[in-house]
Amino acid sequence: MGGRPSGQNSEPRRFSSFFKSIGGRYKRIRRRCKGKPNAELYQFKLECLAELEKLSEAGLIDLYFGDESHVCTEGYVPYGWHFPGEDVFIPSEKGAKINCFGMISRGNECRFWTTSENIDASFICRELDMLSFQVRKPTFLVLDNARVHTCKVVQERMVFWQERGLFLFFLPPYSPELNISETVWRKLKKEWLRPEDYAEPDALFYAVNRCLASIGRELSIKFSPFNLN
Repeated sequence: MGGRPSGQNSEPRRFSSFFKSIGGRYKRIRRRCKGKPNAELYQFKLECLAELEKLSEAGLIDLYFGDESHVCTEGYVPYGWHFPGEDVFIPSEKGAKINCFGMISRGNECRFWTTSENIDASFICRELDMLSFQVRKPTFLVLDNARVHTCKVVQERMVFWQERGLFLFFLPPYSPELNISETVWRKLKKEWLRPEDYAEPDALFYAVNRCLASIGRELSIKFSPFNLN
């Protein structure tokens, strides 16, 4: 009578149990920047960010973290369960894309903009111009060093934004872990959007805006405490 040799499936389980016993977890491997930040600059920016956090906690300033991302109808499915008789796959095709620019505070106060157009320097300047007229107290927006944030046209507008109380704080290169807005996009793609939301572009665009608008109400994120070390 045919069958698998005794113990054939025991080896993977044995390895799994061993790895778990020494603190290992089976999880998706994330991408990281190839480069490393300059140690002195990183520490300086870290200390400055810590001061901004303290001022924000004291209610003296508003502190937001900003970033861009996109969601497309191809979906975001890093892995999933497969069962006998099922042909599980994602069609390979060019999907419709919605681009997002958002900013969020640790208190889950979120501002966001969505568009089917590219988020370029003109887009950033237009939206931050409008925001600069709405701030109620000194407001700091933490951004990475993407070209769209640091280009000449943005640098020229910063003088006017600062006069209105809006200041940009740039993180050191290769330090996405300091930007809590990264968590928003991860939550949006992995947890909040449903499979049926990807059925057609209009449904996806509506779902993305619905989720982002719900942050601070139906949806919330518990961010890890700021760590100076």
